[in-house]
Amino acid sequence: MKKILGTAAAFMMLLTAGCSSQSSSGGNTSENGEWTPSQPIEITAPAGPGGGWDTTARMASQVFEQEKIIDKRLPVVNKAGGGGAIGWAYVAGKEGSPHHMFVGSPPLVLVPLNGQSEYGYDDFTPIANVIADYGAFVVKADAKWDNLNDLFEDMKKDPASVSVIGTSSPGSMDHMQFVKIAKAAGVDVTKIKYISDPDAGGLTAVLNGSVDVYTTGVAETIEQVRAGKIKVLGITSEERLEGEVLSDFPTAKEQGIDETFINWRGFFGPPNMDPAAVEYYEQKFKELNDSPAWDEIRKKYGWGELYMDSEEYSEFLKIEAEDMETLLEELGLARN
Repeated sequence: MKKILGTAAAFMMLLTAGCSSQSSSGGNTSENGEWTPSQPIEITAPAGPGGGWDTTARMASQVFEQEKIIDKRLPVVNKAGGGGAIGWAYVAGKEGSPHHMFVGSPPLVLVPLNGQSEYGYDDFTPIANVIADYGAFVVKADAKWDNLNDLFEDMKKDPASVSVIGTSSPGSMDHMQFVKIAKAAGVDVTKIKYISDPDAGGLTAVLNGSVDVYTTGVAETIEQVRAGKIKVLGITSEERLEGEVLSDFPTAKEQGIDETFINWRGFFGPPNMDPAAVEYYEQKFKELNDSPAWDEIRKKYGWGELYMDSEEYSEFLKIEAEDMETLLEELGLARN
């Protein structure tokens, strides 16, 4: 009898634990179908501390918590490696979870297209885009080029005579933002000498003269410009940015090069996230986007406003993927 009762009790404990786990992982759904989180929401930055993904994740988490837009904690975890692929694989393993998300940007389109990740944007659930960041092309303060046209004139004569360095791998963001602008300027982009330094040594390489041009994000240039060590030949935004130092950076467009590159940055959920959870997060990211606290953060980092809800984001990503695939094919970097 004791054995039977013990077995029954164990069964009930397992059943209760299973129900509790399901409730905990699924969140709360009201009678009218509105979903709310029931536990902390983990945000993955698919890179190490610092840099765009990590900063965006931590600043969003900070505003959500401090402004009480979301009443649960939003811890940020770093999953570095593979140009983002390690983090994407981690979140892909959380299929259906409404309590996990990650920060995405152009590498989520580019890295799968060039064959370096099995996961791409269409394997996840787009939630909302929140900002637009931009690229900057940097040289030493005493370099012979004072603007992009000077640089590209030399590159049109001999593209390989100028070395270009970036943090991302060939065919990913730092490389492609430079290629897109250089192509519009008339450079034979198939002959550009691009060097990848994933350890973020690009600035050092420019400063010590071992490479000519550093392609990076706008925010990464500010302190060295202030110190007088580098100059920014051009940035990839539509118009000049606002803010101290930032407003001095000329755009490619104002130099007669009719092209831009947007480093869009937003949030994605795991595959098959509950639509009710997506709707909840869309609303919360809209509140974040409209808050004065987030506006201050945008100004601090030179980020532009680019909010898109889940549906808009999905359509935008399809067009981005088509455009980038065409460019990668021209470079011979598209996956077969």
